[in-house]
Amino acid sequence: MRAILSVVLAGFLPLAAAAADGSAPELIQPGYDGELAEFQWTHRPVVVFADSPEDPRFHEQMERLMDGLEALKTRDVVVLTDTDPAAKSALRKKLRPRGFMLVLVGKDGGVKLRKPHPWTVRELTRTIDKFPERLREVEERRGG
Repeated sequence: MRAILSVVLAGFLPLAAAAADGSAPELIQPGYDGELAEFQWTHRPVVVFADSPEDPRFHEQMERLMDGLEALKTRDVVVLTDTDPAAKSALRKKLRPRGFMLVLVGKDGGVKLRKPHPWTVRELTRTIDKFPERLREVEERRGG
C-alpha cells in the first residue's frame, strides 16, 4: 500500500521539496511515521486521510493543495498524508479518521478543523488567517 502511495505522491512531491539547507520539512510528506508533536509551535499540519491512495477525494484534495503551495508555505503549513488504514499510524490513532478526512491542526497541536470532503486552499487559508496566532504572525512580519 505504501508503494502505491509513493507512486501517487511522486507527481506531487517535486514541487514541494524541502529547503536546500534541510531546515524546513517537506511541504507534502507521508504521515505514517510522523508525530504531530514534531511540528508543534513551528508548523500547522494539514493531515489528509483516505482508505486508499486511489480514493478520488484524495486525488482531488492533493490537486487542490498543489494549486496553492505558496499560500500554504506562507502560513507554515505542512501536509501529511495517510492512505493505509492497516498501518495503524500514530496519526490515525490520535485523529481517528473514517474514510476520507481532512484535518487542520494548529501550531499549538490542537485540532482546529475536520472535514469529510476536499477543501480548497482558499478555504483553508481563510480559516488559518482567523487564528489568533496567525494574526500575531502577520503583525510581527509587518513590524508591529
